[in-house]
Amino acid sequence: MARRKKGRPVSGWLVLDKPLELGSTQAVGKLRWLFQAQKAGHAGTLDPLATGVLPIAFGEATKTVPFVTDGMKSYRFSIRWGRATNTDDAEGEVVARSDERPSESDVLELLPRFRGEIAQVPPAFSAIKIDGKRAYAEARAGREVELEARKIFIESFDLVDMGDADHATFEVSCGSGTYVRSLARDLGEALGCCAHVSDLRRTFVEPFEENDAVLLDHLLALEGDLAALDDYLISPRQAMTGYPELRVDADQARRIRLGNGIILRGRDVPVESEDVCAIHRGELVAIGNVEKGSFNPRRVLAAPTSA
Repeated sequence: MARRKKGRPVSGWLVLDKPLELGSTQAVGKLRWLFQAQKAGHAGTLDPLATGVLPIAFGEATKTVPFVTDGMKSYRFSIRWGRATNTDDAEGEVVARSDERPSESDVLELLPRFRGEIAQVPPAFSAIKIDGKRAYAEARAGREVELEARKIFIESFDLVDMGDADHATFEVSCGSGTYVRSLARDLGEALGCCAHVSDLRRTFVEPFEENDAVLLDHLLALEGDLAALDDYLISPRQAMTGYPELRVDADQARRIRLGNGIILRGRDVPVESEDVCAIHRGELVAIGNVEKGSFNPRRVLAAPTSA
């Protein structure tokens, strides 16, 4: 006999404005408890010392998490010049100091080097696995961590304000896998001074905007009012904004939800296309590929419980 799942089969995205000093995993656990949800996950980890946009998926929406995780992200952050830390942020121990301070023109001259496709070495204190172990666990244990450089994409990297002699504020828009802490570390090294991130806020996780984000305290004030909490949920379909869509009828939706492909007819049907969203009555049915005149589902979402 199958074990009964605990919680509600609630589905949808909640865009949390993550507060300071709360880990991403802790945030997911807290919201899963608050919404009494059977299943939850997040798209794009935020460090405890970072704030801002943390999209959290419940139920069937978790099947769209990889697509949100792979999207573009934007950050606003401050750099502290003259000090390098072992974590590349304000949480770590100072491991190097410098009396050098860059001028605004020095910074502006170097920023183009950090745009486009670049190679970046992730921080030693990161969740990347080395021989099955998290890098941060090895670093905390005092063991030397060596991570290989990997290609990332920086769409924009702009100086907002020089602040005072010790600080500067930047905005960056980047692809998946980018570490802002590494950007700060590498920019400081290129300028001939030490540097680390002193403040970090994520403002965008494609397709979710900062304006979509809800404060945790506001949600906690609604504890027990599940209807009011559910009003903040965003349809899984919205997570796939920008991906090609295919309208299907009720019979086609039923076949797809059984895991079957469907034959497509009509001159507007694409011959081949990846990551196509099958849509029925405004709801995301599945994500799949169109090949040789048929739609073949890869990720199938259950019908909404209210349907």
